[in-house]
Amino acid sequence: MGVKKKKETQVTSLTVCHQDLETLRSLADVEGKNLASLLLHCVQLTDGVSQIHYVKQIVPLLEKANKNGKCDPTIRSCLDILAGIYLSLNLKNPLKKVLASSLNDLPEFFLTEATQSFTSRLQEELNTTTDLYSYRKVIDNISSCMENFDLGRSSVNNLLENVLHYLQKSLIEISEENRKLAGNHIVQTQLMNDLLVGIRVSVMLVQKVQGFQRLHLKSSPTWQSMCGLLSIFTKFLSDDDLLQTIQSTSGLAVILFIKAMFHPPEKIPDLISSLLLHSVDHTSIPEWLLNCCRSLCCSDVSQSALLFLCQGTLTMLDWQDGRMGPSGEALLLDTVRVLFTLSSQIKESTLEMFLSRILASWTNSAIQVLESSSPRLKDCLNGNSDVVRRLLEYVYTHWEHPLDALRHQTKIIFRNILQMHQLALEESGSDLAADGFIFQLTESLLRLEWHSKGKYTCLGCLVDYIGIEHILALAKTIPSQILEVMGDQSLVPYASDLLETMFKNHKSRLKSQAVDSTWIDKWHETWVSPLLFILCEGNLDQKSYVIDYYLPKLLNCNPESLSYMVKILQTSADAKTGSYDSRGALGALMACLRTARAHGHLQSATDAWRDLVSSARIKQGLIHQHCQVRIDTLGLLCESNRSTEIVSTEEMECIQFFITYNLNSQSPGVRQQICSLLKKLFCRIQESSQVLYKLEQSKSKHEPENQLTRQHPSVSLQQYKNFMSSICNSLFEALFPGSSYPTRFSALTILGSIAEVFPVPEGRVQTVYQLSHDIDVGRFQTLMECLTGTFEEVKILAFDLLMKLPKTFVQFQDSEKLQGLFQAALELSTSTKPYDCVTASYLLNFLIWQNALPSSLSYLKTQRVACGDGDKSAALVESNTLIVIKCLLENLEEEVSRAENSLLQAAASFPMYGRVHCITGALRKLALNSLQLVSEWRPVVEKLLVTSYRLSAVVSPVIQSSSPEGLIPMDTDAESASRLQTILNEIQPRDTNDYFNRAKILKECDSFDLEDLSASVPNIDTSAEIKGKEGKTCDVTAQMVLVCCWRSMKEVALLLGSLCQLLPMRSVPESPDGLLTVEQVKEIGDYFKQHLLQSRHRGAFELAYTGFVKLTEILNRCPNLSLQKLPEEWLWNVLEEIRCSDPSSKLCATRRSAGIPFYIQALLASEPKKGKMDLLKITMKELISLAGPTDDSQSTVPKVHALNILRALFRDTRLGEIIIPYVADGAKAAILGFTSPVWAVRNSSTLLFSTLITRIFGVKRGKDELSKKNRMTGSEFFSRFPELYPFLLKQLETVANTVDSDTGELNHHPSMFLLLLVLGRLYPSPMDGTCSALSMAPFIPFIMRCGCSPAYRSREMAARALVPFVMMDDIPDTIRTLLAKLPNCTDQCFRQNHIHGTLLQVFHLLQAFSDSKYRMNTYFQQELADVTVCTKAKVWLAKRQNPCLVTRAVYIDILFLLTCCFDKPSKDNQPVLEHLGFWEEVRRIILGSELITGFPYTFTVPGLPQYLQSLTKLAIAAVWAVAAQAGEHSRDVPISFSQLLESSFPEVRLLTLEALLERFSAAASGLGEKGLPPLLWNTGGTFLMLAMKENHPECLCKILKILHCMDPSEWLPQTERCVHLTPKEFLTWTMDIASNERSEIQSEALRLASKVIAHHMRTCEETRDLVAPNLKQWVQLVLSSCGDHLPTESRLAAAEVLTSTAPFFLTNPHPVLGLQDVLALWKCVLTLLQSEEQVIRDAATETVMTAMSQENTCQSTEFAFCRVDASIALDLALAVLCDLLQQWDQLAPGLPVLLGWLLGEGDDLMACVESVHQVEEDYLFEKTEVNFWAETLIFMKYLYKHLFRLLSKSSWCPLSPERLCHLQRTASEQCHLLSQLFRELPPTAEFLKTAEFTRLRIREERALACLRLLAFLEGKEGEDTQFSGLWTPLQQ
Repeated sequence: MGVKKKKETQVTSLTVCHQDLETLRSLADVEGKNLASLLLHCVQLTDGVSQIHYVKQIVPLLEKANKNGKCDPTIRSCLDILAGIYLSLNLKNPLKKVLASSLNDLPEFFLTEATQSFTSRLQEELNTTTDLYSYRKVIDNISSCMENFDLGRSSVNNLLENVLHYLQKSLIEISEENRKLAGNHIVQTQLMNDLLVGIRVSVMLVQKVQGFQRLHLKSSPTWQSMCGLLSIFTKFLSDDDLLQTIQSTSGLAVILFIKAMFHPPEKIPDLISSLLLHSVDHTSIPEWLLNCCRSLCCSDVSQSALLFLCQGTLTMLDWQDGRMGPSGEALLLDTVRVLFTLSSQIKESTLEMFLSRILASWTNSAIQVLESSSPRLKDCLNGNSDVVRRLLEYVYTHWEHPLDALRHQTKIIFRNILQMHQLALEESGSDLAADGFIFQLTESLLRLEWHSKGKYTCLGCLVDYIGIEHILALAKTIPSQILEVMGDQSLVPYASDLLETMFKNHKSRLKSQAVDSTWIDKWHETWVSPLLFILCEGNLDQKSYVIDYYLPKLLNCNPESLSYMVKILQTSADAKTGSYDSRGALGALMACLRTARAHGHLQSATDAWRDLVSSARIKQGLIHQHCQVRIDTLGLLCESNRSTEIVSTEEMECIQFFITYNLNSQSPGVRQQICSLLKKLFCRIQESSQVLYKLEQSKSKHEPENQLTRQHPSVSLQQYKNFMSSICNSLFEALFPGSSYPTRFSALTILGSIAEVFPVPEGRVQTVYQLSHDIDVGRFQTLMECLTGTFEEVKILAFDLLMKLPKTFVQFQDSEKLQGLFQAALELSTSTKPYDCVTASYLLNFLIWQNALPSSLSYLKTQRVACGDGDKSAALVESNTLIVIKCLLENLEEEVSRAENSLLQAAASFPMYGRVHCITGALRKLALNSLQLVSEWRPVVEKLLVTSYRLSAVVSPVIQSSSPEGLIPMDTDAESASRLQTILNEIQPRDTNDYFNRAKILKECDSFDLEDLSASVPNIDTSAEIKGKEGKTCDVTAQMVLVCCWRSMKEVALLLGSLCQLLPMRSVPESPDGLLTVEQVKEIGDYFKQHLLQSRHRGAFELAYTGFVKLTEILNRCPNLSLQKLPEEWLWNVLEEIRCSDPSSKLCATRRSAGIPFYIQALLASEPKKGKMDLLKITMKELISLAGPTDDSQSTVPKVHALNILRALFRDTRLGEIIIPYVADGAKAAILGFTSPVWAVRNSSTLLFSTLITRIFGVKRGKDELSKKNRMTGSEFFSRFPELYPFLLKQLETVANTVDSDTGELNHHPSMFLLLLVLGRLYPSPMDGTCSALSMAPFIPFIMRCGCSPAYRSREMAARALVPFVMMDDIPDTIRTLLAKLPNCTDQCFRQNHIHGTLLQVFHLLQAFSDSKYRMNTYFQQELADVTVCTKAKVWLAKRQNPCLVTRAVYIDILFLLTCCFDKPSKDNQPVLEHLGFWEEVRRIILGSELITGFPYTFTVPGLPQYLQSLTKLAIAAVWAVAAQAGEHSRDVPISFSQLLESSFPEVRLLTLEALLERFSAAASGLGEKGLPPLLWNTGGTFLMLAMKENHPECLCKILKILHCMDPSEWLPQTERCVHLTPKEFLTWTMDIASNERSEIQSEALRLASKVIAHHMRTCEETRDLVAPNLKQWVQLVLSSCGDHLPTESRLAAAEVLTSTAPFFLTNPHPVLGLQDVLALWKCVLTLLQSEEQVIRDAATETVMTAMSQENTCQSTEFAFCRVDASIALDLALAVLCDLLQQWDQLAPGLPVLLGWLLGEGDDLMACVESVHQVEEDYLFEKTEVNFWAETLIFMKYLYKHLFRLLSKSSWCPLSPERLCHLQRTASEQCHLLSQLFRELPPTAEFLKTAEFTRLRIREERALACLRLLAFLEGKEGEDTQFSGLWTPLQQ
């Protein structure tokens, strides 16, 4: 890549005091040779970088002076000044370091003098600095003196006593000041940082200064200072109000000071042990230590203090080589025990983070000690020891922790455990992999599920440790298993890292053992083959992630693998072409080549084409049906690891081809990738062009041959220019009228990239291309029109692009146009369509920034500011912005006044939010912190605030009413109107025309007489109409009023938020710079408070929240203390109001507390995260106490508020891990709240509970309710939330006791559902410690008892919840226990609920067991056989002896599950069931069941459908089992399929048909292993008869599908015999169904009819003639199935039918149908290709691919037999059609039809006329026509191109004039009418009437295209005619 410029360092210059300057002047010599002259020169410079040069000359000069052998006074004075300079410099100034490193080389001769100078200067600093806020500088100086600076260290040594005293004094004073300023967090942050630096310097002193080695005089001042410092650190260590980093550093300092001061050193480990274990013997320790560390010697030391003492112990003591002896080893073990205890107690995330680091540090210390330790310690620290077990348990419970850094520490701990185990083993030479501990660890890790992130990191450590072979020996398929997981984004980084570790390890091992190069084959087989399988066959996400993460790593490890991969993929690329949902081998090939090129394993794309892949393949890739193949191919062309690589002509041609068809991509991700890749290409062009320019210059001087380019640089540069120009042409053409949103987005983004990458050249820089050279007036206008779309992204892109163009481009020189534009913007800003005001905002900003405001605004002109050239444009923009805001503000004030009179009038004619939006938009684009016209801005800002408050006052009554959505006094009857009166009286807003005091009746012409009504209801105002704009009358809907109100509130909130964020504040009214006073800021705060706490409309308070957050963020950073304290005051006030719950309170208790949670969220989320978060802690305590259970009925409302606020806080991602310590209390509140008798409390508890589940288990990403990704192991859950263990257990016990009562009545405990929901998300892990205090076993009996609940859903949930609690190995025993509890048939008294609950538990456990990994081993089979025997013992439950159908159904489900468990064939497993007599038992159940004997029940029996379905499933399984054994002889079948299909119950028939359809589909698609089973041979007749008599729609559908799967030749001849219809009559019957039935049956019937027709077409002439009369009806059917309004299913069927019949009807060389019908079918294909639904476009593309791959059409295009995308399929379809017209010799009759398509004859032009003339009705939420895919003019462009080409080259005979006369006349009339309509539109119609204007433009282009072709036909134009409208036809 290009060389990056180094960032220039800013160096502040050094200065000296006046006295020193005079001294230097007096000492400087005349020649300027001595040190004084040098220093004088140096200090007179103002540039720090130059001064560095002088400083470096000091020592060489002194070395010269040293030769004279004397230190004269001049040098002495200069050294003194140098000491002063050094101490005056800032710590981070590079000059300080340069000076220190220079003085380190000072000649020895001057050292004494220099040390004296430094000592005296430092002493002076220590003695004279008394200002508390200057202490930091002195402390920094002490620190820098000891940092690699010998002179400094010597002077500190000399002043040790003073320095220590100074540190002690400064720490005491700073901490006292910090205590006084509690609450002022800005100053506190500074002071705490000073404290931290002070402690660090104290630590550094003890570590680096020699003086401490002789420190034993207890009475010396140094000793006293040391004691003082030690007591300060002890105090800090226990002070939780300080930052944790201060406490942590204090912990280090305490241990270090004790180590330095305590004697004898051998006793230090014992002393520290006693401190950590709270076992200090006060008599045995020195008095000084007791005095300094009294708080640590007592028993109650805080958790954090203890933690940081452990950290100090591990960091500050010398563990190397076990120097501390046995007492050190004992201390090591004591420390880890203390850490384990703390681990179970600490829950705050920052402390957890510290703890994990300290544990990792402990393992490092343990490794150091073990290297030379006693056997006793080795026993204590080997893999089987208690310490290691607990360390592993810590790793297992924290490896999924949400904090990344904490997960990383678990990896370090695990790796260190392995190393500790290795060191602890006596015989170091033994094979580690065979070691019992390691083997067991490896096995248990491999048994874990792959969704566990920790598994990857730990396996990676093991691979490094024991090598990959041992792991491959245990799990051969591990590479495939890991690649399988790579579809899940959250696991991808872990999986790819593990794979990399594995294949690198494998490569190095194989290489080291290999004799020749055959090792690579083994390596390829292990690592590359699974990759290729995924690339060709894997799902989309999986492939993308494998390509992005795994492939680059693999190629980097072994680049030679590329040719191996390409060879394999090349051979299969033709066979596996891929599809819209699969990449195939071509996609895999492109992905490999792209990755290889991007990582430098492929020299260039041209090389790739020559050597590895053809350019035809590249082209296929660029238009492949699968989007990722297109992206990868484009990536291959654009990406290169060399940024200056020349772009070849082939690459440029391919890019041009790509852009033609790929701008309209529907996927935002794909669009983004396309734009990003093209930007990379443009950067390459720009950078390589710079190389070419240099080459050109050098070539002009001398002409050496250059390898870089094979042609002259000027040729390449010209090619670049032409290429960029043609790209821009294509992009501007894509912005044609009616182009889709994706096309516009892509084109504008790419144009923006071009403008950015090729800047306007400055100075001597040459640029190969400039976008501005290719923009003319028309294109400029096109960009302006892009501002009118409904999508804001397009507006932003267009605006940004316009801003990147030079100012000279404003083509509106005449004031009339400017006035028109400005007027349009003002008009749009009061439109009732919300997106119009966004357009207005961009238009105004454009006019402001281009200095193009109309002259009519001159009356608002502001004073000119005197400024230099650089500031001119900024001043101009500021002045223009001010003018526009004044103008908007004038209008807004007037409109607010009118709205105060009538809000209805405002909502209908001038909703005010647009004006506010435009003001905010203009302000946001301005740099408000550097305004020049401050005096003019102040009154404007003041007026803005006042107007905003007025506007808010007008609209707030609606927003704050109890029913904002429905609030408008209107209805169609008097009764409703009078009911509304009560709401209106409640509100009484500021509205003077009785709008709110009188209900209004909507006019209904025919319903009743308004006069009569107003007579009967005197209060009703009959003036229902409101005069809108231009005096038109319009009806105001409730929606309009509401939208006007809430959007106004939204815009005001955003404006106020922006004002606070952008405007500098004035602390005092007179200050010259600021614009907002403190009072105004407080007013804004009060405004937000009022609206957040009182609004009831979600839109209003959500956006007020956005503005309020901006304000609170400003306040928290504000130096003004009164403002800084505001959020805290507001918080206390609202909490107090919630607590009191005064009846007069206006707080909203419904609507989830409306804005209150938002208000509190904003106040808490803006609290600085680095502080102690005190506000959050206090608020959470308060809310949790309010949300807890109380007996007081008064507390209901506060409880509801508290629960709702807690929910909002737990959902707030910004609070992150800080909120986790409160999760357990929140969960308790939610579960207990569910038992409340008050509905509101239960409702809020449910919402809170749902949020907590997401917070704990993560966001649900899949449809699987209990996906492993959203679950946690029991040990992890309870170690993170230990308080929940006893709580959940107690609650569950209560629930179980309630449920399992003897009375049998419906006694449903409210908490049961929530408890089972939580417990169901836990699962056991093979890693769980068996003797954990938080074992999950106690829950099992209670969950089992919950299965007896009278509520069906609860029994089901209990069964699901039980599964995770039973370890996989224990499942068979548990199942047997449960089955034993079931009653026998002889028992007299049993409860069906209990039976049902138990059976469900058995079912779910069995299901989990059968899904497990043990699946095929013998243990599994044996256990399953035992379970089968136990199940058989209770078989009466499946028979009539059991009267309950529900329990019968579950029992039968269990039997069915057992058949599924054994159906994975091993050699002898079927006999297992036979041998157990299982099938015999099943046979008896079926024969004795109601399927055989019929039903005595009516349909109302509970559980009947469920029972029928279960029984049918089992019967089908039995039939297949018997059939599999008996072959063709189906003598023992207990029930036949025909019996099942004749059942009177549709459930039975449907399930049977589904099972049969599965077999028939598999046989038809060739997926079945052995084709169709003999049992189903010759069944066509059966299905024909069923089809005739079936009346259940779903069953009929399935029957038709089955017939469709079967070969018609098998069953069609039987129609006469079976259903008495000839084949022709059967076809008619099918088509009748397709015409009349509902859509799904219709679609299936159409597919079947088409298959029958295709069959007839394939067979002999007779049958073909037989169906000829039906073809007309069939064509009509297909046509009627393609309409855009139809369901997707119908259109899909039509597309499939067209594909299957294409060879017969669309491309048949001898057409069977008439030309009109054939063209109608082709029109269907073209219509479907332009559908808005991807799935339909893809199906239609299949039709085109089939059509162009026939024998007679494969030459029409170059893409026959290729998978292509719908965008090019449209073009190819027309190419094939034109070719076919020529082949059929039907050009003369076909051409008028195609010209009709071009003109759009079927479309109604009058609709266009009406849309221009009609009075615009404001349907608020009805957007203009938004198209996402279909583009009329693109279809036209392709059609025109192919018709033109056809007419140019074909030798057709002239057509009769009358054929074309009609078209000529129609097109001319249209052109005339259109020009008339254009004249009727307003001047800026493209902005004000966008939809109508666009429609007319499209019609105009169509008419002109048609006229051009007709003119060409008449020979009036030459053969070079091209479509020169907005776009030209594609040149291929």
